[in-house]
Amino acid sequence: MTQDIRFGTDGWRGMIAEDFTFANVRRCAQGFARYLLDQGLRDAWVVVGYDKRFHSENFAAAVAEVLAGNGLRVLLTQEATPTPVISYAVVDKGAVAAVNITASHNPPTDNGFKVRDRHGGAMPPQVLKEIEARIPPTPQQVQRLPLKQAQEEGRVVLFDPKPAYMARIAKLLDLEPIRRAGLKVLVDPMWGNAAGWFPALLGGDATVVEEIHNVRNPIFPEMQRPEPIPPNVNVGLQETVRRGADVLVITDGDADRVGLGDEKGRFIDQLKVYALLAYYFLEVRGMRGPIVKTVSTTSLLFKLGEKYGVPVYETGVGFKYVAPKMLETKALLGGEESGGYAFGFHIPERDGILAGLFLLDMMVRLGRKPSELVDLLFREVGPTFYKRVDIPFRGPREPIEKRVQEARPERLAGVKVVRINTIDGYKFELEDGSWLLIRFSGTEPLLRVYAEATREDLLDPLIQAGLELAGVESPAEA
Repeated sequence: MTQDIRFGTDGWRGMIAEDFTFANVRRCAQGFARYLLDQGLRDAWVVVGYDKRFHSENFAAAVAEVLAGNGLRVLLTQEATPTPVISYAVVDKGAVAAVNITASHNPPTDNGFKVRDRHGGAMPPQVLKEIEARIPPTPQQVQRLPLKQAQEEGRVVLFDPKPAYMARIAKLLDLEPIRRAGLKVLVDPMWGNAAGWFPALLGGDATVVEEIHNVRNPIFPEMQRPEPIPPNVNVGLQETVRRGADVLVITDGDADRVGLGDEKGRFIDQLKVYALLAYYFLEVRGMRGPIVKTVSTTSLLFKLGEKYGVPVYETGVGFKYVAPKMLETKALLGGEESGGYAFGFHIPERDGILAGLFLLDMMVRLGRKPSELVDLLFREVGPTFYKRVDIPFRGPREPIEKRVQEARPERLAGVKVVRINTIDGYKFELEDGSWLLIRFSGTEPLLRVYAEATREDLLDPLIQAGLELAGVESPAEA
């Protein structure tokens, strides 16, 4: 029996050889080709790229064959390429869309099929459903043109998107002050696509850039997965202290997310990083424009929006919501809790490389180390503390959803509940500005319980309250 393919937050992901097979990848490509042809885009160019996971380059070649076989033209990256570089190539080359073979931060067993629009951004939910609806039920309905023949006919062209992206970065940010600053920067690309990029961008002067985990290794040793959060970043944090680095910059497997470690080997969570980026643009660079945030990221953005007179829009989780809202509102920034941040003057897509460079620029402009930047932020808008717990589940979601939906707590962790936000999941907003969010992941079989608190001692009680509302145990207890 042929398997149904369902697109989640960012496209489709699956376990390699179990459901993520060549046959199913070709079916996805056929569905995407049909969608593009139905928009009248025959003979249009589509960018196809891939990451460093097992067989990614071969899955990408399979996609190129199907797109070419359906009358489209393909620009195929000549090597594993960061997701933001692929997205920028869509704009730079005047393409109409992109397919990216990557499972981003998922475990090493997985791979994925991401789609991007003509802006280089994630496609909105209704478009994903239209693509999904066009996926043929059997591989026999897939049209293919063998890669060699497609190349000979000029329907598939290998290309290098790096020079255009490097030139773009140079227009968005003067890198010379960072190069001259004499920083010691440690970069952890998590065995992924950003390896070599920071040394290439920042090398050649007083600043020293060193890398760890910078070769291809699809089993991602020394981490559970290439996601820039603890415990995956612990080795990098230890190396920061051992090497005496000023900062640790971490990118996930496909380089669309960024993580940050301070000079003392402490992780700076994604919510603080987004607030730091907003402060950098609003205060340090004096820029203005709307901010788009997902429901799962920091409420400090509302405080910054009020302080600097810019609107802040909240969306569901995933760039399939963030990117369209950024385009609609002409936003300055867009971001989410997972460490993905986008810049409206660039492309409506997460860019872990550019975000990392902006954070380094903030350090140089203000003459402060990462821990000092956090202290500065807290003095401006107050402290925040964050925690997330992921609970794997098997079986139906409905009982958990029903329990949470029917919950009407008056207080959580002793603080009054003032609102229940249902944009995406169930977010219990508290009187003091703290919040608790319970929602299912859009990319993995996980229940996620998040909390942001104005006091550190509220965090664990809020998380425990969330687990009790959902009727589940924490992974340590299960």
